[in-house]
Amino acid sequence: MKPDSTHIVDAEAVAAVVSKVGLGRLYDLAIERLTEVLTATGATTEMKARDGFLLTTPRLGLLEWMPAVRHGSTVSMKLVGYNPHNPVKNQLPTILSTLLAFDVESGHLRAIVDGTFATAIRTGAASALASRVLARSDSSVLGLVGCGAQAVTQLHALARAFPLTEVLVCDTDIRAENSFAARARMPEGLVRVAEPAEVEERADILCTATSVAPDQGPVLRGTALRPWVHVNAVGSDMPGKTELPLELLHEAVVVPDHREQAMAEGECQRLGPEQIGPSLTELLAGPAPRDDLRTVRTVYDSTGLALQDLVMVELLEELALEVGAGHRLVIEATAHDPQDPYSFLPESVSRAPWPAWEV
Repeated sequence: MKPDSTHIVDAEAVAAVVSKVGLGRLYDLAIERLTEVLTATGATTEMKARDGFLLTTPRLGLLEWMPAVRHGSTVSMKLVGYNPHNPVKNQLPTILSTLLAFDVESGHLRAIVDGTFATAIRTGAASALASRVLARSDSSVLGLVGCGAQAVTQLHALARAFPLTEVLVCDTDIRAENSFAARARMPEGLVRVAEPAEVEERADILCTATSVAPDQGPVLRGTALRPWVHVNAVGSDMPGKTELPLELLHEAVVVPDHREQAMAEGECQRLGPEQIGPSLTELLAGPAPRDDLRTVRTVYDSTGLALQDLVMVELLEELALEVGAGHRLVIEATAHDPQDPYSFLPESVSRAPWPAWEV
């Protein structure tokens, strides 16, 4: 292995990892690693709030970057695009992303990892972790509002954490709604299309994962929810885009993944600081579980954390090395003589006389 080469864990390599490790085990590892990192936030890890561009032409979208560091080891960066028109217009996922891992000692680009699959997995895993903290442990009915790709990973992650006996789904897109059970690949009869009112009335845990346009929400009525329902609000990810009715946010304990980020582009953008509860990291780092939260309505405002991406790039890089997946490329111009920037070039170029003042 060349010390200056970069490990490329592309879609084919990720598929090889999942084939060897298994999806269930991958979710378990993601939930476990997320729990460890978020419980110890600030001790060995650090992240910045994400930033980027709100795109309005040719269509509405986002392109953002999300940096984090594990001190002494890895700096990660995710570049992520959100383009709700993609499935219909471009036959691409709504969310596309790439993960980068840099060595903290040298700055060397250690790995490039597909981030599209990783983002879907970690977002589902984060909802499972939040639900473990906030939902009743005997929660058995899951409601899904939105039946796109993210809903699949929400279901699969939560199925690793709760004894689900029924999954009720609804979507304004009839094709997505009717194809969800086949895409979810769960035991026959577990998943059922239902009217939105029934989804809301019967769910112990409710996930909203939609591409509702800014200022077109909410996607819930919120008038007949169970007294103990826990809601994972996943789809609010840009200014003006929200999924939940304001009345629910005022009534529930709202737990953001990142307070400032959620106030900028999550459900919390409609709340004052005094109306927002503790963050998930604060609850995880607390001295004792907050069992009182399991008996009231709670909302996890999931905007996505750079630390979650740090976990995934490290995990997929580690697993790819274990199973021998991926390939290596020398991307950076690492000169043979660090003091000669041309030493990586062919000698016919690097040793030729300098053509001074050549026009």
